[in-house]
Amino acid sequence: MTQLSSALTRFAFVKAQWHADIVDCALDGFTEIIAPEFVDVFDVPGAFEMPLMAQTLAKTGNYSAIVCAAFVVDGGIYRHDYVASAVVDGLMRVGLDLGVPVLSVSLTPHQYQETDHHNAIYRNHFVSKGREAAEAALSIVEAYEELET
Repeated sequence: MTQLSSALTRFAFVKAQWHADIVDCALDGFTEIIAPEFVDVFDVPGAFEMPLMAQTLAKTGNYSAIVCAAFVVDGGIYRHDYVASAVVDGLMRVGLDLGVPVLSVSLTPHQYQETDHHNAIYRNHFVSKGREAAEAALSIVEAYEELET
Protein backbone atom coordinates (compact mmCIF):
# COMPACT_ATOMS: atom_id res chain seq x y z
CA MET A 1 0.00 0.00 0.00
CA THR A 2 1.38 3.41 -0.98
CA GLN A 3 1.88 6.13 1.63
CA LEU A 4 0.37 9.42 0.54
CA SER A 5 2.37 12.59 1.08
CA SER A 6 -0.66 14.60 2.11
CA ALA A 7 -3.45 13.69 4.48
CA LEU A 8 -5.64 15.90 2.28
CA THR A 9 -5.15 13.75 -0.82
CA ARG A 10 -8.45 12.09 -1.75
CA PHE A 11 -9.55 10.12 -4.75
CA ALA A 12 -13.02 9.60 -6.18
CA PHE A 13 -13.82 6.24 -7.73
CA VAL A 14 -16.96 6.15 -9.89
CA LYS A 15 -18.39 2.76 -10.87
CA ALA A 16 -21.04 1.96 -13.44
CA GLN A 17 -23.51 -0.64 -12.19
CA TRP A 18 -23.90 -2.58 -15.43
CA HIS A 19 -21.88 -5.77 -14.89
CA ALA A 20 -21.10 -4.64 -11.33
CA ASP A 21 -19.66 -8.05 -10.47
CA ILE A 22 -16.88 -7.34 -12.98
CA VAL A 23 -16.55 -3.55 -12.61
CA ASP A 24 -16.24 -3.76 -8.81
CA CYS A 25 -13.01 -5.71 -9.32
CA ALA A 26 -11.36 -2.50 -10.57
CA LEU A 27 -12.03 -0.93 -7.18
CA ASP A 28 -10.50 -4.00 -5.52
CA GLY A 29 -7.31 -3.50 -7.53
CA PHE A 30 -7.33 0.25 -6.91
CA THR A 31 -7.57 -0.17 -3.14
CA GLU A 32 -4.71 -2.68 -3.15
CA ILE A 33 -2.50 0.30 -4.03
CA ILE A 34 -4.34 3.24 -2.43
CA ALA A 35 -5.82 2.63 1.01
CA PRO A 36 -9.64 2.68 1.08
CA GLU A 37 -9.70 5.51 3.62
CA PHE A 38 -8.40 7.83 0.88
CA VAL A 39 -11.06 6.75 -1.64
CA ASP A 40 -14.68 7.91 -1.90
CA VAL A 41 -16.78 5.53 -3.99
CA PHE A 42 -19.75 6.59 -6.12
CA ASP A 43 -22.09 4.30 -8.05
CA VAL A 44 -23.85 5.44 -11.21
CA PRO A 45 -26.41 3.48 -13.25
CA GLY A 46 -24.24 3.03 -16.34
CA ALA A 47 -21.18 4.25 -18.20
CA PHE A 48 -23.02 7.12 -19.85
CA GLU A 49 -23.61 8.77 -16.46
CA MET A 50 -19.92 8.78 -15.51
CA PRO A 51 -18.81 12.03 -17.21
CA LEU A 52 -21.48 14.11 -15.47
CA MET A 53 -20.68 12.53 -12.10
CA ALA A 54 -16.96 13.13 -12.71
CA GLN A 55 -17.69 16.77 -13.56
CA THR A 56 -19.81 17.21 -10.42
CA LEU A 57 -17.08 15.66 -8.26
CA ALA A 58 -14.30 17.69 -9.91
CA LYS A 59 -16.19 20.93 -9.22
CA THR A 60 -16.18 20.19 -5.47
CA GLY A 61 -12.42 20.62 -5.32
CA ASN A 62 -12.24 17.68 -2.91
CA TYR A 63 -10.38 15.25 -5.14
CA SER A 64 -6.81 15.03 -6.41
CA ALA A 65 -7.95 12.64 -9.13
CA ILE A 66 -11.11 10.88 -10.24
CA VAL A 67 -11.22 7.34 -11.61
CA CYS A 68 -14.21 6.02 -13.55
CA ALA A 69 -14.80 2.33 -14.26
CA ALA A 70 -17.26 0.68 -16.63
CA PHE A 71 -17.65 -2.43 -18.75
CA VAL A 72 -19.40 -1.52 -22.00
CA VAL A 73 -20.38 -4.63 -23.93
CA ASP A 74 -22.23 -5.31 -27.15
CA GLY A 75 -25.80 -6.06 -26.14
CA GLY A 76 -26.91 -6.40 -29.75
CA ILE A 77 -29.20 -3.37 -29.57
CA TYR A 78 -26.84 -0.41 -29.94
CA ARG A 79 -23.29 0.22 -31.05
CA HIS A 80 -21.43 -0.15 -27.78
CA ASP A 81 -18.29 1.34 -29.28
CA TYR A 82 -20.12 4.65 -29.79
CA VAL A 83 -21.23 4.65 -26.17
CA ALA A 84 -17.70 3.90 -24.99
CA SER A 85 -16.26 6.64 -27.20
CA ALA A 86 -18.75 9.22 -25.91
CA VAL A 87 -17.96 8.24 -22.32
CA VAL A 88 -14.18 8.44 -22.69
CA ASP A 89 -14.43 11.71 -24.64
CA GLY A 90 -16.66 13.13 -21.89
CA LEU A 91 -14.26 12.06 -19.16
CA MET A 92 -11.34 13.65 -21.01
CA ARG A 93 -13.30 16.87 -21.46
CA VAL A 94 -14.03 17.04 -17.72
CA GLY A 95 -10.34 16.71 -16.92
CA LEU A 96 -9.29 19.31 -19.47
CA ASP A 97 -12.05 21.78 -18.60
CA LEU A 98 -11.70 21.57 -14.82
CA GLY A 99 -8.01 20.74 -14.36
CA VAL A 100 -8.64 17.61 -12.29
CA PRO A 101 -7.14 14.36 -13.61
CA VAL A 102 -9.91 11.99 -14.70
CA LEU A 103 -8.74 8.46 -15.40
CA SER A 104 -10.71 5.78 -17.19
CA VAL A 105 -11.01 2.07 -16.55
CA SER A 106 -13.72 1.83 -19.20
CA LEU A 107 -13.27 -1.34 -21.18
CA THR A 108 -15.09 -2.33 -24.36
CA PRO A 109 -14.31 -5.91 -25.37
CA HIS A 110 -14.70 -7.05 -28.97
CA GLN A 111 -15.93 -10.52 -28.10
CA TYR A 112 -17.67 -10.84 -24.73
CA GLN A 113 -19.93 -13.71 -23.81
CA GLU A 114 -21.56 -14.03 -20.40
CA THR A 115 -19.90 -17.30 -19.54
CA ASP A 116 -18.03 -18.27 -16.39
CA HIS A 117 -14.81 -18.37 -18.40
CA HIS A 118 -15.17 -14.85 -19.85
CA ASN A 119 -16.38 -13.43 -16.54
CA ALA A 120 -13.31 -14.81 -14.76
CA ILE A 121 -11.01 -13.35 -17.41
CA TYR A 122 -12.58 -9.90 -17.17
CA ARG A 123 -12.74 -9.90 -13.36
CA ASN A 124 -8.99 -10.53 -13.26
CA HIS A 125 -8.41 -7.95 -15.97
CA PHE A 126 -10.38 -5.32 -14.05
CA VAL A 127 -8.32 -5.97 -10.91
CA SER A 128 -5.17 -5.33 -12.98
CA LYS A 129 -6.65 -2.22 -14.56
CA GLY A 130 -7.67 -0.94 -11.12
CA ARG A 131 -4.08 -1.30 -9.93
CA GLU A 132 -2.85 0.51 -13.05
CA ALA A 133 -5.33 3.32 -12.46
CA ALA A 134 -4.12 3.69 -8.87
CA GLU A 135 -0.49 3.89 -10.01
CA ALA A 136 -1.43 6.45 -12.66
CA ALA A 137 -3.44 8.49 -10.14
CA LEU A 138 -0.53 8.55 -7.70
CA SER A 139 1.88 9.47 -10.47
CA ILE A 140 -0.19 12.39 -11.77
CA VAL A 141 -0.84 13.68 -8.24
CA GLU A 142 2.90 13.57 -7.55
CA ALA A 143 3.63 15.41 -10.80
CA TYR A 144 1.09 18.12 -9.92
CA GLU A 145 2.59 18.47 -6.43
CA GLU A 146 6.05 18.95 -7.95
CA LEU A 147 4.70 21.72 -10.18
CA GLU A 148 3.29 23.52 -7.14
CA THR A 149 6.60 23.55 -5.24
